[in-house]
Amino acid sequence: MRDTTSFHIDNIANRLLILAVDPPAPRAGYGAMFMLVLFILGSVWIGVMANRATQSGGFMKGFFLGNRGLGAWALALTATVQSGGTFMGFPSLVYKHGWIVALWIASYMVVPLTGFGIIGKRLAHLSRRTGAITVPDLFRTRFNSPAVGLTCTIFLLLYMSFLMFAQFKAGAIVMQLAWPDSSELSMDEDATPASEITYDLSLPGYKIKLTRYHIGLLIFSSTVVGYTLIGGFLGAVWTDLFQSLLMFVGVMILLYASLTAAGGLENATLTSMKNTGPGYVMGPGYSSGNGASDFLPLSLAISFFIVWVWGGVGTPAGLVRLMASQDTSVIRKSIYLLSLYNMGIYLPLIVICICGRALIPDLEKTDEIIPRLALMTTSKWPAGSIVAGLILAAPFGAVMATVSSYLVVLSSAVVRDIYQRFVNPKADRNHLRVAAWCTMIFAGSLSVIINWNPVQFLQAFIVFSTSGAAATFLVPAVMACYWRRANAGGILTCMLSGALTVLVLYTIGIANLLPQTPIGAQTSFRPYFLLGYDPLIWGLLTSIVSGVTVTLLTEPPDKELVSRMFDVAK
Repeated sequence: MRDTTSFHIDNIANRLLILAVDPPAPRAGYGAMFMLVLFILGSVWIGVMANRATQSGGFMKGFFLGNRGLGAWALALTATVQSGGTFMGFPSLVYKHGWIVALWIASYMVVPLTGFGIIGKRLAHLSRRTGAITVPDLFRTRFNSPAVGLTCTIFLLLYMSFLMFAQFKAGAIVMQLAWPDSSELSMDEDATPASEITYDLSLPGYKIKLTRYHIGLLIFSSTVVGYTLIGGFLGAVWTDLFQSLLMFVGVMILLYASLTAAGGLENATLTSMKNTGPGYVMGPGYSSGNGASDFLPLSLAISFFIVWVWGGVGTPAGLVRLMASQDTSVIRKSIYLLSLYNMGIYLPLIVICICGRALIPDLEKTDEIIPRLALMTTSKWPAGSIVAGLILAAPFGAVMATVSSYLVVLSSAVVRDIYQRFVNPKADRNHLRVAAWCTMIFAGSLSVIINWNPVQFLQAFIVFSTSGAAATFLVPAVMACYWRRANAGGILTCMLSGALTVLVLYTIGIANLLPQTPIGAQTSFRPYFLLGYDPLIWGLLTSIVSGVTVTLLTEPPDKELVSRMFDVAK
């Protein structure tokens, strides 16, 4: 006699399969665009409020550090490093490979415990003792070396530019997705945006054809540059906090809707495994065959527990947030808040996409899973279009928050570490403000120009920039915080060796100079995984070994300088 439980599960699974035939893409209603408009208006208003709050202090400290006034909620929910990849690339990976992606993202849950706990407190102290406004400013003063500061500025501009250019395309894609009556639901950051619908813009002597992607790019660029220009660092922080809370609400709504539609998590998992295979619920992840590589072999699993933990904190955007905190107690509280928030975003997204595999088993454009689920599961709800709009607006908020942070870090490097240091040391508040505005407008305009014909390999660029920045800045930051013997020569060696290691491994991989087993993302912009490990691992190793060796072989730093950085004033 057949087990009734098995019969019940098979019955639900068969019913889901009947309903889950990949239908034509549902069309986005006006709810998505309505929510984006609210996002835009709310962000601009927050920028104006932030501008008023920064008027009390000096321009540099107020505009670029928010007068060092970040509280626990602001520090935690603006250090999440959520970006377009959280709602674009990550859900696609869960849908394709299954539960193993939970291990891939698990290390992100311990980012606050390691990064904040080890480097946060000391970095905040150093920034106050040195009076540093920017990360290069901190290194320059800590080691009394213009060469260290300039090197840090050059690498910061390199990595921040790559990251920022990539995010502008992501923002434009989300705008295109949310267009009323649009059937384009692809959130693939590396795909060429749909351009079948064009709008003619007639000017004297010119005729310009704009697609929805181009209009979205212009709207996104104007919005994010505008409110960041108005509010500066504090504007970026407050809008980040506002958008992080809305992202959480959207994810929770979609979690409930997906679990309800799939008949619970157990039924969703069993149905997904029936649609794919046993690899969907175990490591190294489900592979569709046809020569496809394992998603997470052991070497990459180890790599990601280092990349995710240190990648966010080791980048300039992460370091500057720590420098802006109020005090040590704020950093300690933010550790708990950020840990809970990360779990509240990423773990539900895993469950949502497992349900998605059960409801829509053979989705070809896997990056469509979040918008499809949002529209499908809320279609019969009261005001379902508005609810779906809130969910679809979440990636837009994530990208806006990321770009605003990058704009502040990039402009601070130009204004503080180049303009004020070398061009106009006696610049007053008005000159500095104009220089910051010009830098942001130039960066935004350049991003539009670069993305007008959309760049490829967007997600690969983000991984490269994150790995390169962490390999360049992480070890020097730890040495600057805790090693009294550290000197300028050792720090320069750390930065250069870590950066060059990552660049060399990427050059080998892109040019196919050495054969390797196909692992990781299969794009032409990919590194060489030496012994199967991510380039960041090797970058950190060379940075540590070379930096410590050179430090010990060269003259120790000035005792008075070290005492000023480490000893308690009497």
